[in-house]
This record gives sequence, structure tokens and C-alpha cells, in this order.
Amino acid sequence: MQNPEFVKNAFASIAPRYVATNHVLSMGIDLLWRNRVAQIVSEWKPSRLLDLATGTGDLALVMQHAMPDTEITGSDFCQPMLDIAAARGVANIVCADAMDLPFPDKGYDAVTVAFGLRNMADWSGALKEMKRMLRPGGHLLILDFSLPSGLLRAPYRWYLHRILPMVAGWMTGHREAYDYLARSIEDFPCGEAMCSLIGQAGFIDVSVEPLNGGIASIYRGEA
Repeated sequence: MQNPEFVKNAFASIAPRYVATNHVLSMGIDLLWRNRVAQIVSEWKPSRLLDLATGTGDLALVMQHAMPDTEITGSDFCQPMLDIAAARGVANIVCADAMDLPFPDKGYDAVTVAFGLRNMADWSGALKEMKRMLRPGGHLLILDFSLPSGLLRAPYRWYLHRILPMVAGWMTGHREAYDYLARSIEDFPCGEAMCSLIGQAGFIDVSVEPLNGGIASIYRGEA
């Protein structure tokens, strides 16, 4: 699990360059991943949606565009990231820790979290908190990095630990945040292990959709 203070300080330090750095490091593929998430969530037709670990609002903004009639709230525990999200046009933001959220039980039709669960202090506890806020039959969607299998695994890990921190460190001035990113991806459960964790939190119909050979994955579950 993660150290919340380190994570908060790391994201605060890279907030001004976070969006541009992400696009460079992924060569723009992260935009396609978020569009895929918006496509899936749109099919659920949620009236109220909570985007946790919304950060600078990348996913919330894509979903606002795709679902203009949905009430979307973005929540994060790092205020400097939320300040950027607000400036970029995220309509509703709340600064709160995902481990103890100030939202009512069964208040949302969908909960999304992109590249955020991995950074939370207790993955199982965070998933249970997400389920608490979903109405019966509501949907959870998690987008996060994963480790590919097969021939892609070795070159990806080399990029993750050698190239990514160096480039990101040059762009942001905070290489330590991206050394942490590489370690956190290695430690984070993926594939069937993550599906099992989501199921243990009480979700049903849990599934995984690998993206780009398993570099990232989309997980879904129903409350």
C-alpha cells in the first residue's frame, strides 16, 4: 500500500506539468484510453457520477463532453491538482480523501477512478468505500496501469524503470515522483488478481479489458 503524504506531496509538486507529461510519456495513447472509458460509461446512462482521484480532471472532462446531461463530481485529496481541474472546466470538485469520503450512501449511479486506486492507502478499503456510494445495480469502472505478459513485458519494464523516470524528471523537475510511479505499477495487482480484489469488496459481474497489450487495463463491476 502507499504512503498518503508522500503521494499527496508528489502530485502537488508535479501538478503544473502533469497533463503534458502524461501525454508525452504515453505518446498520446492515454487519450484513447479515456475515450474508451467514456464510451463504456455513456452506455450505462448514469444520472449522477463520481470520478475519484480526478486529479487535473482529464477523465472528468472527457466524460462531461460525452455525457452533458450527467451530473459529474470530481474528487481528489490533492488541492493543487483540483485547482488545475477547475481552471480546465471541471464543473463540480470536492477535495476529499478517497478512504473517507463525505458523500452519502447509495448516492451515485457510477463511480470511476483512473490511475488513482493504485495510489490509495488501502486498496480493499477504497473499493468498499466506492461500493458504499453506489446504488444497487450501479457501476464501478477502474482504469489503471498493468503489466503486460509475453514478449512485451521485458521491454515495457525497461521503459518503465529507465526511460520514463528520466524523461518525466526532465519535464517536471521531480524524478522521484516517477520512480515511485514505476514501483507502484510493479506492486499493483492486475488482471485476475485485481478482479478478485474487486469481487472481495462486494462487486459482481467483475471483468477486465486489457488495453494495448496489457500496458493498462479497464476493470468493471456492478454493486
